[in-house]
This record gives sequence, C-alpha cells and structure tokens, in this order.
Amino acid sequence: MRMVCQRVFQAKVTVNDRPVGTIGKGLLIYLGVGKGDTVNDAQFMADKIVNLRIFADEAGKMNLSVQDVAGAILLISNFTLHGDCRKGRRPGFDAAAEPAMAEQLYEKVAGLIAEQGIPVEKGVFGEYMHVTSINDGPVTFLLDSAKLF
Repeated sequence: MRMVCQRVFQAKVTVNDRPVGTIGKGLLIYLGVGKGDTVNDAQFMADKIVNLRIFADEAGKMNLSVQDVAGAILLISNFTLHGDCRKGRRPGFDAAAEPAMAEQLYEKVAGLIAEQGIPVEKGVFGEYMHVTSINDGPVTFLLDSAKLF
C-alpha cells in the first residue's frame, strides 16, 4: 500500500461538480492499494496517518500529529500510485490491486482512522474526481507499507 500524505489548510474533492468531501486543517491522503496488500498494510497506514508527527508545535518543530491538532483527513483512492513508468512512455498498472480488493482495503483504512476519533472525509472509489487543496508548507511525504521508501 502506498500513500502521498500532504499537510493542508483545506482540501475538497468533487465528483460530477458535486462536493463529496471537504476538510479544513488536516491531511490530504492519496492511497493506492497494491496486489498482495492485506489488512496488516491497512493497519500500518492508518496508524501512520493518525500518528505521524508533521504539524508544528509551539516551538515550530514538527512534533504534533493530526490527532494532536484536532485535524481531519481527506482520503482519496488512487491506483496510479502503483503505476510503473520505468520503461516506455505509458505507465503500467500491473502492481495495482483489483478494484474489489482495493476498495475493501481503502474502506478499512478509513474505518481504522475514524475509530481513532479523527474526522474522515472520502472521495468516491473508482470515480473520476477533482481534488483541490491549499497545502500547508508544503509538507508532503511518500509512504509505502512494504517500506520500499
């Protein structure tokens, strides 16, 4: 499982010009589920999302989590995070999970975050979405549950 995690002042996702998820201060998460990912990967990612200390404390040091700052999460499914661009000019997506399994694990991550008391807004799995955000920093991290990077 892979994610792009961005610290934001606000973020919004729309489908067919209709807002489906909006947050203020928090994290915009693009989540890609890969072949072979399991509930363990979902638990790893949810724990990272909730506890990653990337918000500034009173001294300006990145020392607070989204939970500490009473922030929210906007979780967007994104199979292209498993795109392979190493050869040719068109990405290959063989490493991305099949949609049914990907949606199940995406929903599992959302549920695990919500269980921690963090407000979670979501995109619509499998739909074409427009995502807008005002980044804070910018502060952006890439994570992989297999710890490849």
